[in-house]
Amino acid sequence: WEENCDQVACLDWSPNGVEVASGSKDGTIRRWNTSTGRQIGPPIKKSDEWVTTIKYSPQGDKFASSVIIDISVWSKDGELLVEINGRDGAVTSLCWSKDGKYIFSATLDHTIRKWEWIDGKELVVIRGHTNFVTSLCLSSDGSHLISASYDYSVRIWDLETNEQVGEPLWHDGHVEVVVMSNSSDGRYLASAIPGPHAKIYVWS
Repeated sequence: WEENCDQVACLDWSPNGVEVASGSKDGTIRRWNTSTGRQIGPPIKKSDEWVTTIKYSPQGDKFASSVIIDISVWSKDGELLVEINGRDGAVTSLCWSKDGKYIFSATLDHTIRKWEWIDGKELVVIRGHTNFVTSLCLSSDGSHLISASYDYSVRIWDLETNEQVGEPLWHDGHVEVVVMSNSSDGRYLASAIPGPHAKIYVWS
């Protein structure tokens, strides 16, 4: 898999595991067949800016990417479906709702924003973190959003009320990434802090 012209900045698996999408620092998005390692179709590029994150929809028929504050939604064939201005902070992570109707964005302005992808309408701004929000993931049943931040915390949000659930999960440093387990019960959450004293945390 050697066709990228610059460093790969982000990756995501398609829901069916058949392909992987990559975003590069030169602004290029590519799709790859996981069986052959070959690129699928031509590369997608709309700017020379760093692609910071990329995420397939749960249905696998489209994907979202971000460049600085802008969020783009693409068909699998590379057609630009909608472009969303992410407001005040650079986008660091994207997450789809389970039904594929909404996109959540994490930003450097300490907020999480919910968007209706079809028209780019901003629906909700979730506040609570006190530093950069770096990573998002969805609970297995789609009812809760989990966020990681440079404020040393992971927080869980009820998507019915958009309110924080319980107390923050505190860490010993800036939290770079958070993921849910792939088990059917979705009982476990993993998070990580970087640096010379890097740690991985597992929460139940």
